Amino acid sequence: MRSTLFHIPTSLDLGMAHVPLFGWGLALAVWAVIGGAGFVWAASRHGVVQAVKSLGPPLVIVAALLLWVLPALDDGVGVPIRGYGVMLLVAAAAGTSLSIIRGRRMGFDADTILALGTEVFLWGLVGARLFYVLEYHEQFFGAGTSLGESLTRIVNIAGGGLVVFGSLPTAALAAWRFAARRGLPLAKIADCVVPGMLLGLAIGRVGCFLNGCCFGGPCDLPWAVRFPEGTAPAAMYPAAAGGSVPLHPAQLYAAIDAAILAAIAVAYTPLARRDGEVFALVLTLHPISRILLEIIRVDESPALGTPLSISQLMSLALLALAAALWWWIGRQPLRPATAPL
Repeated sequence: MRSTLFHIPTSLDLGMAHVPLFGWGLALAVWAVIGGAGFVWAASRHGVVQAVKSLGPPLVIVAALLLWVLPALDDGVGVPIRGYGVMLLVAAAAGTSLSIIRGRRMGFDADTILALGTEVFLWGLVGARLFYVLEYHEQFFGAGTSLGESLTRIVNIAGGGLVVFGSLPTAALAAWRFAARRGLPLAKIADCVVPGMLLGLAIGRVGCFLNGCCFGGPCDLPWAVRFPEGTAPAAMYPAAAGGSVPLHPAQLYAAIDAAILAAIAVAYTPLARRDGEVFALVLTLHPISRILLEIIRVDESPALGTPLSISQLMSLALLALAAALWWWIGRQPLRPATAPL
């Protein structure tokens, strides 16, 4: 694993002066130029109102990150660039790119998919982080922790700490609102983007491996991994020589699982007879695989007085939701034979 890839200095030494990079510094100025150019381009194509709706939130969020969040993350060496955060950004880019490719074949332009992907990604992050904070609240609101320290820990998403299932309600609500605003068929949109979401999940799980979270139990298989001292796996399963004992790389299992599901969703697309079937297939298969993966993972305790983890319980709820969705889809008209796939 490699939790921290490198550090970004918080200021640039230009000889006669130190120019701040974050806060009211160079990065914000560059972002203002890039964001302003993007806003003007979007406004010229879709109008000012639509440009504000689609680009306003991400522009403001990134500006807030540059102004307040990144300076607060300075650890004395600089702003640490975490492997988890990098993989999260790569996941978002890869998933959005796949969705744009599929969207063109299904009648959605790239701007629509990009705007949708931005909203779903950001709101999914909010839900996934909130769920993690609630599940592991002692990490954020421990004794002697000030409010400022708690807030800094909460917004430090790049350091790790997201629960995939926590993103589902907020991401789904964001997608529903987006489709309603633009008059788009929600079921067809879901079919379009769900393989990209799975691709993003696969890449994001590699970030979990770099961060050392979501780990599995001890094993003696040839591909078992040892995590270094100072990590959660080493604390739970310490080895006499330091670090952890050999453990299942459950994060990589989950990455492979998500990649396979993404491939299945893409392959099933031309076979689907009704809008929503691709999404329903994923909603059926992913909870099943997650239940099985949770048997190997050991980082979550049984929940609500059951022998199952919170993720397994939520998987059962999603399976029930999938059954209801299949019933609803079965009552919808068949897709026209000439409809784009």
